[in-house]
Amino acid sequence: MTAFHSTAHTLTTLAAEGEKGGNHPSISPFMTGGAALLILLLLLWVTTRFNRDR
Repeated sequence: MTAFHSTAHTLTTLAAEGEKGGNHPSISPFMTGGAALLILLLLLWVTTRFNRDR
């Protein structure tokens, strides 16, 4: 059980310190969100095309 606490403490410390930054500079949150929205709308459209009998 001591090893678990030691590992948890190490991971918590590592997560709190972090490194230089969070996001990669070439990844735009607006592009990511827009692409996700487009994919979800496409999936919704496909789903409604297959369920016409309901």
